[in-house]
Amino acid sequence: MNAILSALIKKKKIILENDGRLLKKSFFGFLILSLAFQSGPFGEMVRQSMIDAYIQVSVFVGFTLIIFIGLDSLTNIDVKSFLSKTKKIHVLLASFLGAIPGCGGAIIVVTQYIQGRISFGSLVAVLTSTMGDAAFLILAIEPTTGLLIFSISIVAGSLSGYIIDFMHGSNFMQNNVNIEIEFKKIKKTFVSNLNYLWLLMFFPGFIIGLFSAFQIDFDSLLNLDNKISLVAVIGSAGAVLSIFMWSLNPLSDFQCSTDKTRGFTSRVIDTTNFVTTWVVGGFLVFEIFMYFSNIDLKIFFDLWLPFVPLVAILFGFLPGCGPQIVVATLYLNGFIPLSAELGNAISNDGDALFPAIALAPKAALLATIYSAVPAIFVAYTYFFYFE
Repeated sequence: MNAILSALIKKKKIILENDGRLLKKSFFGFLILSLAFQSGPFGEMVRQSMIDAYIQVSVFVGFTLIIFIGLDSLTNIDVKSFLSKTKKIHVLLASFLGAIPGCGGAIIVVTQYIQGRISFGSLVAVLTSTMGDAAFLILAIEPTTGLLIFSISIVAGSLSGYIIDFMHGSNFMQNNVNIEIEFKKIKKTFVSNLNYLWLLMFFPGFIIGLFSAFQIDFDSLLNLDNKISLVAVIGSAGAVLSIFMWSLNPLSDFQCSTDKTRGFTSRVIDTTNFVTTWVVGGFLVFEIFMYFSNIDLKIFFDLWLPFVPLVAILFGFLPGCGPQIVVATLYLNGFIPLSAELGNAISNDGDALFPAIALAPKAALLATIYSAVPAIFVAYTYFFYFE
């Protein structure tokens, strides 16, 4: 997430504000764009990475977001009333909510814990089962693997939560703060004016992406001249527009995906832009490294294979979804094994960790440490038995 949550307590209300990281976002985004306009083989490599990232990943992430954010926008549940009637299955519910792609379900559980409505075991369960926005990336590219990770995460989260409640009791580190959590309102951003242009790129990009997924050359299918590539035009334009919009968006990525008061289209587009930028960044890290060195990253990771799951788990401790998207990109490109992705998926807490850190830091730290146990167990069990 590109904003640290500042908690302003006023009249028992906490307003989650953006922290002015627009300058850092702009620097990162425009750095990528500046590399794309370089000449020679290096610039061609950067542009091809951006095209591949958009056509092979971003359009499917956008489609997945349309489904899940659409379902999220339609839900209107009285959480307080629902939780009061389901106390015996809070841990299980927390695990299911955490496994939902994105951070919305996990944030619901975290805020309910902060207000003293659920147990510490439920907090551990949701932080164990969630993998944040990286879930969209895995689900879009390898849906079967995504479902496997979700299933394992739910089981790991549920077992961890019930064990923690058995060890410490349901009132361990319990808060009883009656607060309301809201986002600072921004009705419309500058980049929202580009939403229609974004959609104009997205729909043909998604069609091209489907053909690409089935190994069909879309340009050849249209009998285009060898010097003209519709795939390159749509892919590069879509990637550039996504990075440009993300770089100038004043909202945090946390608010973009979870604030239900914002429009459905803006939520989908802003979140897709965030994922796109990190995926392009991940692609470029590998390509630039290989361009300037003779080291084969696949061989390097294979050489240190027993330690790779542990490193991925440690990456999971970093708050936010950006680093986790990089790990998922490593897995999808075949650089790291599934055991490492499983460990990262269980250890990472996505954006849900930010409100926990801001409002219950001790509980957040302890819950994160506890989530490392199932992450190590699952990752290395899979590593030794299947890899």
